[in-house]
Amino acid sequence: MERYDYGMIGLGVMGRNLLYNIADNGFSIAGFDLDGEKVKELQDGATSEMKVKGTGTMEDFVSALETPRKIILMVPAGKPVDAVLESITPLLSKGDIVIDAGNSYFKDTNRRVADLAAKNLHFMGMGVSGGEKGARTGPSIMPGGDLEAFHLIQPMLEAISAKVGDEACTAYMGKDSAGNYVKMVHNGIEYAIMQLISEAYDLLKRGANLNNDQLYQVFKEWNNGEMNSFLIEITRDIFQQKDSLTDGYLVDQILDKAGAKGTGKWTSEQAMEIGVSIPTIDIAVTSRILSAYKEERVQASQLYAEKEIASPENTELFIKEVGDALYLATLISYAQGLALLVKASEEYSFQIPLKDVVKIWRGGCIIRSVLLEKFYSAYTKDPLLSNILLDQDISLIVKEKIKSLRKTAAFAASNGISSLGIQTALGYFDAYTTESLPVNLIQAQRDYFGAHTYQRTDREGVFHTSWQTAND
Repeated sequence: MERYDYGMIGLGVMGRNLLYNIADNGFSIAGFDLDGEKVKELQDGATSEMKVKGTGTMEDFVSALETPRKIILMVPAGKPVDAVLESITPLLSKGDIVIDAGNSYFKDTNRRVADLAAKNLHFMGMGVSGGEKGARTGPSIMPGGDLEAFHLIQPMLEAISAKVGDEACTAYMGKDSAGNYVKMVHNGIEYAIMQLISEAYDLLKRGANLNNDQLYQVFKEWNNGEMNSFLIEITRDIFQQKDSLTDGYLVDQILDKAGAKGTGKWTSEQAMEIGVSIPTIDIAVTSRILSAYKEERVQASQLYAEKEIASPENTELFIKEVGDALYLATLISYAQGLALLVKASEEYSFQIPLKDVVKIWRGGCIIRSVLLEKFYSAYTKDPLLSNILLDQDISLIVKEKIKSLRKTAAFAASNGISSLGIQTALGYFDAYTTESLPVNLIQAQRDYFGAHTYQRTDREGVFHTSWQTAND
C-alpha cells in the first residue's frame, strides 16, 4: 500500500488550502473529513502533479501514512480538537506526531501535550496566519512544543511558508504551547492595529471630510512608504470596492458591528493574569464589544446631540499627522504585545525567541509590516530586550512622531470623535516613560482604608500608617 508523508484532518477552506500548499511543494499528503463532500472536493480540486489522497474513514486515513505519522489538525478550537484526538490516538503508534494548526487556547494545548506524551505520542501547537490565501500560497507559521518533533516537520514548514528574501517565515517558537501563545498575541496585536486604522479612517472621513476616492489615495500613499503593511494595503483596496446592490461604495453599506472569535479576549485575560499592561489591545477588544450595542448607541447619539466638527485648517498637514499618529500608535501596540511575550516566556518557561517571532511575522501573516524589520534589528542587537520602546533606534522614531500622536489625539477629543485606541496608545507611552507616577497616592488610599501597607522612596521595608481623620 502506498504511504503518504503527511495527513490533514479538517478539509474546510483553510485545511484544504494548506494541504494543497504542502502537495505543491513535493510532499505527499492524505486528507480526512467527517463531511464526505469535502473529501470529494479535495480530490476534485487537486492537480495531476499533486500526490493527494482523500480517505473515507479514520482507519483508512491513519493506514495511509508513513511512520512516524505526521498529522495536522485544522479543526475548530475546543471540543472538536479533543474529539479528533479521542478518535485517532488509539490508532497511532509510538513516536507519531499530531500538530494542531487551529487557534487553540494555549492551556488546552499544554493539557494535550501531557495527555499524548503519556501515550508516547508527540503533540504540537502551531499558529498559522495569513488567511485562506496565505494558507494556499505561503503563511507565517508558528510551531511550538517538542523540539524533536519540530525537526521532523521543519523541512516541510520551511517549504510551504511565506518567504522574505530567501528566509522562510517559520521558526521554532519555544516549548510546550509557545506556538499557540505567540499566535494568540499576534491576533491581539491584529485587533489593536485594526482598531487604530478604523480610527484614522474616521478622523479623515469626519474630520477632514475625505470621500472614498480620496481615502483610497491616502492609504495608497501610506502603503507605498514607511507604513507598508498588509492591513494598510487591504484597507486601501476596500475604499475602491463598489457595492453590487447600490450605486455607492460597499464600505458605506456595512453595519458598524464588529465580530470577534476570542483570541483578542484571551490576550487581554492573559496580560491581566501575568501582570502586563497592554491597554491598546484591551481597548480594541472592548471597542468591538461596544460596537454590538448599536441600538443603544443610536439612542444615545440622539440624546447627546453631536456638536459640529471643526475642520482642520490645513488638510494636507492633518493627513500627515494622522498618518504619523497611526504609525506610532501601531508601533506602541506591537510593543505591548511583544512585552507580553517576554513576560509569558519567563512565566511559563516557553523560551520564546523574540528575534525569530518578529522575523517570521515579516511575511505571510496578517500583521506583516516593514516596521517589523526595525524590530528584527533591535532584537538582533539585544535578544533580551524587555520592551521595544527601550531600543535606541526605535526611540528616534518615537521622538519624531510623538507630537503628531498628541495633536491627533487632541483633535479627536476636542471634536468628539471616538479614538480609544489612539488615546490608550498615547496614555501607555506617557505612563511607561514617566519616572514617577501618581500611584503613590493610590497606595496611600489602600493603606488608609484597608491597611494594605506601602513602600517608601527613602528606605527599604514595608510600612503601615494609622491615618488621621481631618476635623473639618
